[in-house]
Amino acid sequence: MRYTTIPTTDIKISPITVGCMSFGKDVLGQKWSLNPEETEAMVKLSLDLGLNFFDTANQYGDGTSEEYLGRALKKFVARDQVAIASKVYFNDGKLSKEAIAREIDGSLKRLGTDYLDLYIIHRFDYETPVEETLEALHNLVKAGKVRALGASSMFAFQFHTMQHVAELNGWTQFVAMENHYNLLYREEEREMIPLCKQQGVMLMPYSPLAGGRLARVNWQEKTKRSEIDTIAKRKYDSTEEQDLPIVQRVAALAQTHEVTMSQIALAWQWAKGITAPIVGATKASHIEDAVKALDVKLTGEEITYLDELYLPHKMMGPIPVPTDK
Repeated sequence: MRYTTIPTTDIKISPITVGCMSFGKDVLGQKWSLNPEETEAMVKLSLDLGLNFFDTANQYGDGTSEEYLGRALKKFVARDQVAIASKVYFNDGKLSKEAIAREIDGSLKRLGTDYLDLYIIHRFDYETPVEETLEALHNLVKAGKVRALGASSMFAFQFHTMQHVAELNGWTQFVAMENHYNLLYREEEREMIPLCKQQGVMLMPYSPLAGGRLARVNWQEKTKRSEIDTIAKRKYDSTEEQDLPIVQRVAALAQTHEVTMSQIALAWQWAKGITAPIVGATKASHIEDAVKALDVKLTGEEITYLDELYLPHKMMGPIPVPTDK
């Protein structure tokens, strides 16, 4: 396993982030959610394969994702051998100082740990002054409850503003961006990704397989998840006609390399400079396949072959700017 570190820290992370949204009780109609025993098995497999970076959130399973993950990690590995990321925003008070102080303590308790390696703001908060949010986050770092800060799914100008305000005030800046990025959604290449690379911020995108669309030849697949995953449908199905040719090219390259389509889609991420794409898994094969993708090397010509059919998409991820702002 080729490990790296979170920028400006000595926190060692694997090149794949284990996504934990599928861990926890089914509270959103996610019939594919994993119970405690299934979560334990998935965590153990990930650790056995060398993966040590886990991404969860306070809202996943109403907190049960953190609970299940924390218990599983404590059973199989020493705390200092793994990196845990969690998030704050989809809660009462969003990113107010009161909410951040409350939610970090809740996350730490559920995870059974004294600190988070990475604390991520899940979205941009239009209701709380950025100064209030950034000072509250900085105080968590000073208190030792958080080792590094990250952000997720916002507009580049918002991220730049927050970084600038943090710098002006001597507060802790963000060193990670969890954004929406894959072969079927590349709008982040316009501003966010160049900004992050300029500032030395690592990229750990979610949905690298576009909700499974990049892992199968047929756009629609009759599975329990595909039938009820309304979030993925909203993200991808309206652009099926323009995106299906890209999927077909992924399939063609997979055949050439004698690997799976998901391995090609993940190899493309690393070729684009991504540090640790987030792979959500409900089956052992999902994690095993992702790790095998580390051995797939794409040529410049193959990258161009995958890239050249992309057409602009509607922004999907950041919360739209309110009309009264």
